[in-house]
Amino acid sequence: MTLNETHDLSLKSWVESANDGVTDFPIQNLPFAIFRRRGAFEDFRGGVAISNQVLDLSLLVQQVALSGMAHAAAHAASQSSLNEFMRMGDQAWSALRLALSRGLRVGASEEVIWQKCLIPQSEVEYALPAWIGDYTDFYTSIHHATNVGKLFRPDQPLMPNYQWVPIGYHGRSSSIVVSGHDIVRPRSQLKAPNDTTPKLGPSQKLDYELELGAYIGVGNELGESVAIDDWTQHVFGLCVLNDWSARDVQAWEYQPLGPFLSKNFATSVSPWIVTIEALQPYMQDWQRPSDHPQPLDYLDSERHRATGALNIDLDVWLQTKLMREQNQWHHVSHGNYADAYWTLAQMVAHHTINGCNLQAGDLLGTGTQSGPELVQAGALIELTTNGQQPLQLPNGETRGFLCDGDSVKMTATCVREGFARIGFGEVVGTILPALVC
Repeated sequence: MTLNETHDLSLKSWVESANDGVTDFPIQNLPFAIFRRRGAFEDFRGGVAISNQVLDLSLLVQQVALSGMAHAAAHAASQSSLNEFMRMGDQAWSALRLALSRGLRVGASEEVIWQKCLIPQSEVEYALPAWIGDYTDFYTSIHHATNVGKLFRPDQPLMPNYQWVPIGYHGRSSSIVVSGHDIVRPRSQLKAPNDTTPKLGPSQKLDYELELGAYIGVGNELGESVAIDDWTQHVFGLCVLNDWSARDVQAWEYQPLGPFLSKNFATSVSPWIVTIEALQPYMQDWQRPSDHPQPLDYLDSERHRATGALNIDLDVWLQTKLMREQNQWHHVSHGNYADAYWTLAQMVAHHTINGCNLQAGDLLGTGTQSGPELVQAGALIELTTNGQQPLQLPNGETRGFLCDGDSVKMTATCVREGFARIGFGEVVGTILPALVC
């Protein structure tokens, strides 16, 4: 991939609010989502974000005849899920992005007609952007793995394979929900260290996990693998992902096969997918410390060393019920995806090296993203030392883990000199009490 005219910082849109330098969705971004007018008896359909507006692709294809591949791509992207568009491949993705960019620019002849296709984001609701057949969650932050490992295995925080293998587990796609969906506190078996037997009850250590999610666009055939330098031809784009986790459930169940009920009750994703092409300016060099094991050949290349990391700022906010009355959020942590030990390219290459066939709409989670400093931790279990050192909130409240009524908000943004600031929107979820059976 190379930079093209859609990345030009000087581009301005006739949607004036897209030019303020603050919006997540300037003309250089143009992410995709599935939406409809809130409360309307309408079908969900594809849309593109431009500032605080949604460009309705269904209306666009009805009123405007785009040319060639861009027209076919717009028609596919206007459906009730993005799967058909995703599987068309990077040439179609790029063709539609270019056509939309040109039509939204200042001076474009399309302005009069395209204005009729805009709907304020404040008036819409979202669905999952794709039908997600499979979901794999990775464990790509060595800082998170080390911090959590110290809590339970102080003599060996990292397992011997961590620095050799991009660790992942198969998650539950049916419980993935779009931002704004409330999260019911899960119930399961719990066993404290001094208990003689487990008991059934609601989790008392409910946590969030700050992650990115990668949607697969073009899959690979069963028995084939994806080379590390070909990952951008297969990953359609990224979202923000919150992998809710019940830490007390996890502690009891995770051996010998890993997470189960502690993870499969809910995963939240932001509605907008930022395309890999839009993220091109924020790719940067990736390095493995010289005193660490270097990746096997299938997980390494000269190109990957030059462009494998992604400079994406990641932030978490917390709001309690009392804080909601004052419309206040507390900023909890700030990190960057460039600190990941394993990259998206390595995730895709490893996932398929055994011939596993990825498919359009599959979702790959990066695992909790934490930086080298504690203030960059992407989960409460790290920030509060498993609840032993609770967060002190500005209004005097404290939190070791999440309480009923708490809301968590996560955002991601990309900033680089010479290029536009772009963002992912947000993923938000609020904890509801456990159901009583």
